[in-house]
This record gives sequence, structure tokens and C-alpha cells, in this order.
Amino acid sequence: MPQTVEVDEVIPSARRLIKSLRDVGYNFTTAVADIVDNSIEAEATQIDIRVEFDGEDSWVRIADNGRGMTEEELLEAMRYGSEREYSEENLGKFGLGLKTASLSQCRRLTVASRNNSSSMNLVARCWDLEHIERENRWEVIRLNGTELEPGITEPLRGNAGTVVLWERLDRILGYKHPYGEPARKRLLTMCRELEEHLGMVFHRFLMGVEGSRVRMTVNDNEVQPWDPFALNEPETRVLPRTEIQLEYAGIRGTILFEPYILPHKDDFTSPDAFKQASGPNNWNQQQGFYIYRAGRLVQSGGWCRLRTLDEHTKLARIALRFSPALDEAFKINVAKMHVQLPGQIKEEVKKLLEPTLKIAQETYRRTSSTPRPGQVYRPLQNAGSLPREIRAVNSGRSTPGMPIKTTSSVIPVPQQVEVQTGGSRTSGDRYWTLDELNEILISLAEPEEFPIIEGVFERLRSSLNTSRDER
Repeated sequence: MPQTVEVDEVIPSARRLIKSLRDVGYNFTTAVADIVDNSIEAEATQIDIRVEFDGEDSWVRIADNGRGMTEEELLEAMRYGSEREYSEENLGKFGLGLKTASLSQCRRLTVASRNNSSSMNLVARCWDLEHIERENRWEVIRLNGTELEPGITEPLRGNAGTVVLWERLDRILGYKHPYGEPARKRLLTMCRELEEHLGMVFHRFLMGVEGSRVRMTVNDNEVQPWDPFALNEPETRVLPRTEIQLEYAGIRGTILFEPYILPHKDDFTSPDAFKQASGPNNWNQQQGFYIYRAGRLVQSGGWCRLRTLDEHTKLARIALRFSPALDEAFKINVAKMHVQLPGQIKEEVKKLLEPTLKIAQETYRRTSSTPRPGQVYRPLQNAGSLPREIRAVNSGRSTPGMPIKTTSSVIPVPQQVEVQTGGSRTSGDRYWTLDELNEILISLAEPEEFPIIEGVFERLRSSLNTSRDER
């Protein structure tokens, strides 16, 4: 028979713990982004953020047109450590985000919701730190419709959806001089930073890549998506995607490794386009990994301690995509601000990085003879007789029928290997540069073979240069 265990329930001190949870690592932009996660999970297509400056009475409101909540669902959502079930693709994780993100910035959090546009039943609850500190109990305040300000009820008039209201913004403004001009200017600056942050973190949702397109506004300014990979630029290079398999704590998952090379400064369509692609933190800081969890960006740039930032590789940006099922492997934190690259895949990722970084350096130095945009590396159908797709390597930069003149050595190739160059065929031998042969082999190779091919061609170039010098 099972042994009876005597237990005592120990409930944490409300005033102490709730105060400690205000410092889990959020700032203003990441806190708002966590609330936006909930709106997207609720299938909202419109999310409006309003920041109103009025000294001590300043407030922040996030309103959406999602499916809303019933009274029972709202009460559970207000619980610290909500017991709701999260699917693999949910943006939420710990059941803490709504509360910890909000109260990291304010002292009073009100949530109102309506789950049916034809229903008059609007439900609302409030976490008030003054009440918690006074009572030292985990109590949320019930609010009925007559107690709600128009600022809360207006977005829900005749609509399903949810409104999150932050008041007493002690962490945003500070209460020493909340009415001063510096406080107002600081809040305006934070709003501009918020627009940039939301445009970066949720760019796939704003562009409609993750399903229905989501529209966001900050004080009526529409948030514009910022695509880290500048895919609208004709000169951006899309390199082959690789699937990395990972098993961690009994859970198996796939991580997608998607490398991109952004254009040289002179190859952007305009100076403004080049500046826009630099991102919120500018070029050098924005190179590296862009790690996505369920389509939502959680890391923008940096090499996860695999290498240091380098001016010569600043055009390299790599998307790493993983499912929330692998959260433990990536050590995702509550604020969804920091991740760690799993140790089991570091060597594989470093190996995959090598050819990407080489192309990025060549592009930066303008020494690249790699295929131009639109000429993605891909396996050829018949390695014995190279198909005409290889003519893209020449990019029209040679005189028809003549070898391409570059700094690399030119070697003849027997006639039986036929390649169309410059739109016409000629008799006799065909001439390719070493760089062209290098790229042909790269197009036939698997990603793990890239470093071997590059090493062989480096030795061949060195040997030819030595022979030339001896002559």
C-alpha cells in the first residue's frame, strides 16, 4: 500500500515574490512584445498600441481584435504560472508573460476581454501592487463594466478582443519628475524604439509569412516589417538550406539553417535601402544568427560565441528556426530575449558556417566570382554532361566564345564538355577560370563538402602561382 505522506502547503509571500518577479529581465520594448505574443496566439489581425503621456497618469494600452476570453479563461490568464495547455507552436511558454512583462513596467495591470462580438458581457480583472502590498495576498480585483474607463472599453465596443492597460508607469517614467519635458521626450524615444523592435521581432507576421497578415500600430503609426535578409533586394544571395537534427531530453526536433549574403554596399538599389538593411543596431552588430521560435525572432545577430564580430563578414546573416518543442535545448528564458545554441549542434553549425563566411568576405572585398542573385547553389541533374544552367556562372560578363579574364588562372577544358557562354557556341576547346570550376564543383557538392573543395582549389592556385614565379 502506498505510504501516506504528511505535507504542509507553503504559499509564497505575495508582496515579496511579486516584487521580485518585476526584475526578470524585461525592458519596455520586450515587455510590449510579450503582450503582442498573446494577441497573435489569440488570432488577432489588428494590434493597436497607444502610449499616452500625462505625468503620473500616463498609460500604455495594447488592444487586439483576437478571439477574446471568457471569465474563466481570463481568471486563469491572470494566474502566475497559468495551467493552460500550450501547443508546440504557441508563442507563449511559462504562463508568466502577461503578468511579469506588464508589472515589470507598471504598478497596475488591467485586462478586459470580450469573446463574442454580439455579446455585451465584457469581463475584466486587475493586478494592483498597492493592494498586494497592503493585503499580502494573491488577489486580483474584479471590475465590472461601470468601473471601467472609456480607454479600456472603447476598443471592445461591438468587437471581440482583449485590452491590456498599464497604469502607474513607475519603471517607464520614474516618479521623481514625471511631468517634466525630459520624461515626455524619453517616452517619445521609447515609442520610436518600440516601432523598430516590433517591426524586427514580428516581421514574418507583419509580412504574412506565418499565415494571416497581422497589422500593428503604435500611436496610429503603422509598424513596418524589417526583413533582416533584405529579400526584396535583387542582389541578395540565398544559399542552400540545411536541416539539423537534434535530440534533447528525449525530444527530437529539426533546426533549419538558412544562410543569406546581403549585397555589397554599391549593389543595393539605393543608399536608403542600404541604410535600412543595417538594422536597429547597425551593420556589424546585426551580422550573425537570427534565431526564430515559432516564427517569432528571439535573437537578432551575434555568433553565439562561435566567432567574433568581423567587419569582413558583416554581410552574412543566418536564420536558425526551431520549434518550441526544443525550448529546453535552446534554454529559452521567460522574456524570450535570450537563447543558447545547443552544445550538440555547435560543431555542425561551425562547419556549415565556413562556406557562408567565405562568400560573405568575397562579397565584401568584391573578389567574389560566386553566382549572382537568383543563381542559388543546387545539385545538377547530370554531372557527366553539365547542363546549360551553368552558363549563369558567367553572368554575361565575358565576350561570347572567349575565356573570362579574371585574376585567376585560365585553363582549357576539352571540347566534349560543352558549356554555352555569352549566348553562343564556338568550336574548339572551352576555357574556364579556376573560380568558375570551383563554383561548378560547389554546385554539385553537399554543404559538408564545401570546405574540402575550397581547400583543394586554394592549393591549386598556390601551386600555379609558384610555377609562374619559377618561370
